[in-house]
Amino acid sequence: MTQPILVLNGPNLNLLGLRQPEIYGRETLADVEAALACLAAELGVAVACHQSNHEGQLVDWIQEARKDAAGIIINPGAYSHTSVAILDALNAFEGPVLEVHISNIHKREAFRHHSFVSSRADGVIAGFGTEGYLLALQRMAGLLRS
Repeated sequence: MTQPILVLNGPNLNLLGLRQPEIYGRETLADVEAALACLAAELGVAVACHQSNHEGQLVDWIQEARKDAAGIIINPGAYSHTSVAILDALNAFEGPVLEVHISNIHKREAFRHHSFVSSRADGVIAGFGTEGYLLALQRMAGLLRS
């Protein structure tokens, strides 16, 4: 597979390991990206990881993915619950999309129970901690092979 799987992280995920570790754990985003790179090598796929606190930057990366990514794994963070712009960009992407949430958004505040991204996602993984990224990568590799 020549095209990478794009892994996008939204706002505040740059603080992973520091921000509310009782909810999000102690692993850093760098730890997650290293684990993804190791698993990607085992699976024979490539990953490209990006994080931004800015909605427009995430939209730009999703739009660019139309020409150079095989699939998208996205943890939109708080934008899950607010961003029609990210949903619209994902709707223009023809490959598979998987949504990841570190916490179980359905056990949290009511406003977190709805995700705009979920209506486009081919699958949603929530509540498995940072292991959810690895589960998503395994599933994405399978989707891309079939």
